[in-house]
Amino acid sequence: EVQLVESGGGLVQPGGSLRLSCAASGFTFSSYAMSWVRQAPGKGLEWVSVINSDGGSTSYADSVKGRFTISRDNAKNTLYLQMNSLKPEDTAVYFCAKRRGATRYYGMDYWGKGTLVTVSS
Repeated sequence: EVQLVESGGGLVQPGGSLRLSCAASGFTFSSYAMSWVRQAPGKGLEWVSVINSDGGSTSYADSVKGRFTISRDNAKNTLYLQMNSLKPEDTAVYFCAKRRGATRYYGMDYWGKGTLVTVSS
């Protein structure tokens, strides 16, 4: 059974940093691209970032480019999202998602339950 469990969310002041983690199990983590997606209160889903299976290629939404960094540790079956220079508009539930293949060109098929990030003074 595929399981994705996010952690690391919380309350942070504007300009602060957080690192989210996503622990994966139930599949060969190193064979699949992974994404982060977020949902702000009262809004729809927004794709944030993607990383290919070996970590050699990444991509970001314009809204987070230059502030967020996606990475993975295939030995630990864990996906990360380092978030710096956080803004109030980054407040959202952050989900990690597995892609159906090794690159970003595949769709997402499994999702975690999310972790809440609140950026507020």
